[in-house]
Amino acid sequence: MPKKQKSNFLFRYPKLLFLLATFVLAYIIFAEKDFLFLQEALIATGYLGSFLLGIFFVYGFTAGPATALLLLTSGEQNIIIAGLVAGCGALLGDLVIFRFIRHYFTDEIESLGKEKIINSIGRFLPKIVKKYLTLTSAVIIIASPLPDEIGVTLLASSPIISTKYFSILSYILNTLGIFTILFASTYLSK
Repeated sequence: MPKKQKSNFLFRYPKLLFLLATFVLAYIIFAEKDFLFLQEALIATGYLGSFLLGIFFVYGFTAGPATALLLLTSGEQNIIIAGLVAGCGALLGDLVIFRFIRHYFTDEIESLGKEKIINSIGRFLPKIVKKYLTLTSAVIIIASPLPDEIGVTLLASSPIISTKYFSILSYILNTLGIFTILFASTYLSK
């Protein structure tokens, strides 16, 4: 019986590889940019700017600049309203990721779960620990200024997480993260 050739890991997961490449490319593009013109434009748009920053807050390639712009524009608006509005934007951004992952990445996520390295890690952890570790990791990632794609992917890959539950969780976590940034900015500027 002929040996079955193993295909290259990178070619078996082209969508995940592409997603990773966009993170790297975005970091390279945005690492040294000056966003003063964007800050002024967002201040001029008021709460619509906060909503847009909320959307950009969740994506890997725009999370850093969005966080910086939230810090810079926080003194121009009511922090409570700005945080709630930016949280709505973040929810919209996360829902796009959630739907995209749930509908287009399911095949690769299931296949990745069958890899030897994933299975060997999974054997050492009881099922209940894996479940809560995954949920806890996702919650921390979504609430932080880190890109939400990883946290959303963890939740979207779970069949027990409904869109409604995800939406509530996403809004609360992102809004708390945004409030933390806005309040820190206000505190630091005193």
